[in-house]
Amino acid sequence: MRNTRMRAAVAAASLTTLALGLAACGSGGDDGGGDGASTAAAATIDAEHSVGAMDDFAVGSAFKATEPVTFSLMYRDMPDYPVKDDWSVFQHLESDRNVTFDRTDIPLADWDQKKALLIGSGEASDLMPVTYAGSETQFVSGGAILPVSDYLDYMPNFADKIEKWGLQEDLDNLRQEDGKFYLLPGLREKPDVQYSVMINDDMWKKAGITEDPKTWDEFGEDLKKVQEANPDVTYAFSDRWNENPNPLGSLLNVMAPNFDTAAGWGYNNAHYDEDAGAFELTGTTDAYKQLVETVHGWVADGTMDPEITQSDDQAKQKFVSGKSAAVSANTQELTAYRTAIEDAGKKFSTRLLTVPGGPAGSNVPSGRFTSGVMISSDAADKPYFKALLQYVDWQYFSDEGIEFGTFGVEGETYSAGSDGTPALNEDITWGPMNPGAEKFLNKDFGYSNGVFVLANGSSQKYIQAMMPDEIKDWTNTVLDAKTMLPVAPAARLDEMELEQNTLLDTQIKDAVAAATAAFITGKKPLEEWDAYVAQIEGLSSQQFIDTMNTALARQEG
Repeated sequence: MRNTRMRAAVAAASLTTLALGLAACGSGGDDGGGDGASTAAAATIDAEHSVGAMDDFAVGSAFKATEPVTFSLMYRDMPDYPVKDDWSVFQHLESDRNVTFDRTDIPLADWDQKKALLIGSGEASDLMPVTYAGSETQFVSGGAILPVSDYLDYMPNFADKIEKWGLQEDLDNLRQEDGKFYLLPGLREKPDVQYSVMINDDMWKKAGITEDPKTWDEFGEDLKKVQEANPDVTYAFSDRWNENPNPLGSLLNVMAPNFDTAAGWGYNNAHYDEDAGAFELTGTTDAYKQLVETVHGWVADGTMDPEITQSDDQAKQKFVSGKSAAVSANTQELTAYRTAIEDAGKKFSTRLLTVPGGPAGSNVPSGRFTSGVMISSDAADKPYFKALLQYVDWQYFSDEGIEFGTFGVEGETYSAGSDGTPALNEDITWGPMNPGAEKFLNKDFGYSNGVFVLANGSSQKYIQAMMPDEIKDWTNTVLDAKTMLPVAPAARLDEMELEQNTLLDTQIKDAVAAATAAFITGKKPLEEWDAYVAQIEGLSSQQFIDTMNTALARQEG
């Protein structure tokens, strides 16, 4: 995978991204970060708050509290693997690490609302994992969340991976206006590539297509050939993941970096133009228009299903029945699709296309953070505070902790290969691994659970150990072919700016999403693009962008 500083505009966090959930600014003390970050002295922890802490904790240390400690934990309870008190993960944390939890279990459906309610009422748990960057911003001004950047001296594994994996610029983007960050994000060694278009390979071969398209324009040409060669197909491409307000959410998100924009699931209103050194309104740029025109062309020539608000089940059924030849998918769903095809009495081969490039190159976004951990500010007053930080650093950021959280315990749930790479026991399944096995790694043991491991393994070694060879090969092919885009700056809005832009952000985003769908399906002619731009400008989009650029200039000046 190439990682270069391309001279191209790249996607940056919009206000909603900043404030509500994908790539927000955060806060931090003297962690060595640049770009105007706070240079205040790092905080220190005295003996009174070091109960259970190790004296020699360092990178690679096997954490074990020097005496039993109990941390309060806000636990996201998943319906597919509801929490069990006797899970192996809890047993081994207690016996091997001297760590137990006072849990507040919250069902997934209530997670965000209940978490916010507890934090706002002063009842936050010590640990709040499964928190996405940006969602912490709303709690910062109330003082309920620990500025974890002040304590990185006590988190050597986190600091080591930030440096080793070249994530300092990404980390600086998590800073709040005060220069601190309040979330420890999950870290990825490599970009996350899971999504692409899955094809009925038999239909592709019948059309004489043996190579993956190099660009999305070539993909459009392939759709025509497939439709002509397979007369039973209604539309060569009938897509899923059309949840409002983002129809074609996965497809547009995957395509966007190759058009020098952001769209679909990854859409945000503020796009950073690196040449200009300023933000612009994403949905009115020429690059965004080019992306919309490309997908519109597939609908216009009759190769793409115009029903871009259909349900996932409808899209899946069309693909399984042979009424379509392509549908968006990801690496985790190949097995489920193949099972559905077999259950329907069909026989055809499927595979994921290598993600095509576009007019801006063959790219993947720079973001390598995933859901992370917030720590309550009250935890700093607990006698076990230092031990808590050491545990968090070990569990989520050390190789040993990541391996434990992902695979469990050697001999019980996995065995180590000759090169030390873990391999699940054959009677245990997770995701695409060991389909049909009688036991589940998460449901029966509690491992590979977002509460205890971030980024599904974080290190590429562990992520790929959970992949069948087919998916591993596909992943490496995509990463080798792609250029990782540079990290765009995040605008650190003050409280008033954040409040003002939040009001504008949603109405602009909703208008862009509605117009995008209308342009793609032809309900709104592309000749009306200028009128659409005027509509977006009428929603105070310039005020929104001016606020972002004012904040950017302030932090750079």
